[in-house]
Amino acid sequence: MSNLLVVNAEGPETRVALLENNQLSEIYIERHRERGIVGNIYKGKVTRVLPGLQAAFIDIGTDKSAFLYVAEVRGAPEDVKSVFSDEEDEFRERSASSSHADHGPRIEDLLKVGQDVMIQISKAPIATKGPRATSYISLPGRNLVFLPTINHVGISRRITNEKERKRLRSIVDSMRPPNTGLIIRTVAEAVSEADLRADMEFLIRLWTSITKKSETVKAPSLIYNELDLLLRIVRDLFTADMEKLVIDSQSEYERLQKFTRAFMPEFSSKIELYDGKEPIFEHFNIEIEIDRALEKKVFLKSGGSLVIEQGEALTTIDVNTGRFVGKRNLEETITKTNLESCKEVSDQLRLRNLGGIIIIDFIDMNREDNQEKVMRAFNDQLKRDRAKTTITKLSELGLIEMTRKRTRESLGRSLTESCFYCEGKGYLKSKITLCYEVLRKIRREGTLHNYDVLEIQVHPEIAELLATADQKYLDDLEKRLNKKIVIQPEQSFHLEKYVIKGITLPAKLRSSGTEELKEHVEE
Repeated sequence: MSNLLVVNAEGPETRVALLENNQLSEIYIERHRERGIVGNIYKGKVTRVLPGLQAAFIDIGTDKSAFLYVAEVRGAPEDVKSVFSDEEDEFRERSASSSHADHGPRIEDLLKVGQDVMIQISKAPIATKGPRATSYISLPGRNLVFLPTINHVGISRRITNEKERKRLRSIVDSMRPPNTGLIIRTVAEAVSEADLRADMEFLIRLWTSITKKSETVKAPSLIYNELDLLLRIVRDLFTADMEKLVIDSQSEYERLQKFTRAFMPEFSSKIELYDGKEPIFEHFNIEIEIDRALEKKVFLKSGGSLVIEQGEALTTIDVNTGRFVGKRNLEETITKTNLESCKEVSDQLRLRNLGGIIIIDFIDMNREDNQEKVMRAFNDQLKRDRAKTTITKLSELGLIEMTRKRTRESLGRSLTESCFYCEGKGYLKSKITLCYEVLRKIRREGTLHNYDVLEIQVHPEIAELLATADQKYLDDLEKRLNKKIVIQPEQSFHLEKYVIKGITLPAKLRSSGTEELKEHVEE
């Protein structure tokens, strides 16, 4: 498989695209003015302790306080895997189930308002939620992740050779300081003991500098700033199966060369400076793929489609046959569409970075063997995903419920905002509905006050509809209310906005015609 990292860094944001077999698989974006805080270590101050939630809010000096759950402030739990998994590259697999709150100390016994605490941000703020934090610090290096506060050794499950696993465990056991931990990352496979030791020594020095700084600064303060996106991507994704990295910024290219020569010299020759005339993302056809990833509808090669709706509580993905009619029978057509959609759903989860609860509505299949075939295919596709996923069996309604670990905003929420026109509703009332609503409001308002004229300020399209289709009803209203009704188009109005103003006329104008009244109203 040909893998490629494409970096667009010439501008106020850094964008990194992962291409697998020339297909955009993942996209990472970091704006210089909105740099992420995941991985940062802070000396914070406890502002609120919530016994009912078994959690606390920590002031870290940012707009939103960090949320610290009770399981993240205890001493090492009996089951260390509930905090750090020894089967994952991405070092922390958190389990914030209620069982944590049922055993051991309570949050009010561990933290007090005004207390200083050292924490690390484990999950970025998402929508209205503040960042999630932990007191279990982890310092990632190229080959190892150092866990200075917990006694644990883990090995990536992607290292499958048992002999190599034993070799790596023996090496790290011999060099880790007492009561500390290490997680051996996938890229450490076949790495020499000298390189592992150098990685370990660097991380220990880094931790020493962090602890010294924490003793001298006042809370809230940033103690350690995680690497920026570009260096994180190189550290975490630039592996042996990556063909090359192409970047379009001379200064960032030189910075990458310096970084790789210091920490991963065997990869420095794989970094290329892009010198093409057209923008780098245009050259690799990435820009158009990002635009497609913001659309609700995704078309399958067969003619079927997916409809992806991201809501506040969960994301739904609906599978449709569309134009695909098959060749033999309905069951075969449905099964082929579902099998094709397994790969596309998995690809879209990664590309859009969809997390939380996800409901996939596959097309109903009658045969149980076809249902099992689709489940196997979907599980196989999810194995390529670095994010932690949990999946249920296909229900009788053809639904799959799953969760995908969410540590940052989805692509859609990163690049878009709620429509200012519909205010995020996703729809507008039809023009005829608004006309009838205005007419009902005139009927109601007209009986409440003794005005001579009712001025109706509306969007021009609604004004036109009122003056044509509903003119007869307006004439009847004027007679019933014994008031003149003047329609006033307002170009600046939202389509759904309207204002009804009552006007009392001078005696000499009370018998005037509509045009004279309009002139008086406009004045």
